[in-house]
Amino acid sequence: MNGKRTITVFGATGQQGGSLARAILEDRDSEFVVRAVTRRPDSDAARELERLGAQVVRADLDDEESLVAALEGTYGAYLVTNFWEDMDAAHEQAQAAALARAAGHVGVQHAVWSTLEDTRECIPLDDDRMPTLQGTYKVPHFDAKAEADQFFRDDGVPTTYLRTTFFWENLYGAFAPQRAEDGALEIVFPMGDKRLSGIGVDDIGRTAYALFKGGTDFIGATISIAGEHLPVADMAAAMTDALGREVRYRPLTPDAFRALGFPGADEAGNMFQFYADCEHRFVTARDVDAVRGLDPRLQDFATWLANHRDRFPKA
Repeated sequence: MNGKRTITVFGATGQQGGSLARAILEDRDSEFVVRAVTRRPDSDAARELERLGAQVVRADLDDEESLVAALEGTYGAYLVTNFWEDMDAAHEQAQAAALARAAGHVGVQHAVWSTLEDTRECIPLDDDRMPTLQGTYKVPHFDAKAEADQFFRDDGVPTTYLRTTFFWENLYGAFAPQRAEDGALEIVFPMGDKRLSGIGVDDIGRTAYALFKGGTDFIGATISIAGEHLPVADMAAAMTDALGREVRYRPLTPDAFRALGFPGADEAGNMFQFYADCEHRFVTARDVDAVRGLDPRLQDFATWLANHRDRFPKA
């Protein structure tokens, strides 16, 4: 490997891990090589990473021995879990704990752990503005990750805590605008006039890559990222311009959003309510200029839209 150090990337065929793997592989002068971890090494995405120069290995977050094997001999590791796979916070925490133990066991020198805020610091459990979910959480996919930060400290893993935010890719995925009766597209979020901090997935990977390149300067640091903070009405207006069709914002109350009844509606409703009710705290933690210092190609929403307009449905 010409003396290059290995970064083991979990979730390499997914959004976050895939963006980091691409960022490293696209840099011909990189000091790192990619070990891409996936449960399905025979998938098209895994084969594409292999074609680009990654070493593809199989591991499963529910099989700790496979995690140790995947991490053996690595310098750094990008560690990510996926709450939305089964929406079980206890399961996600068990996977995070296994990652921390495995990384500590093999002596990873720099881990970047994809995490989020503990929403209960802003909206305590006894605050009835929003329901408590899964027993002890307000927004389980936030709070469980925040609690899991301690696993990496306990296992002595030199870690950078990378706090992400709403992926703009959700706008053509899980939270895509819905077609109204008049044919327009509607973004239906319970955000009122508050700003939503968002980011393009590619920028998560580029930022994580910068953290690995920065090395020990970032050990122990919490890095909170976003590409832009925009009211949802402004996002809808930008989408109207970029897509050439009307996109409008129809705000709901958080209770009305939770009552929509789709799988995870209560979780998502609480998430959006947290973004809105705790807007100042969340936005202030994400200094876009500082993020751009790590990722000079950081996209604002308009730039991201221009790069992704073909992913949205045509009129």
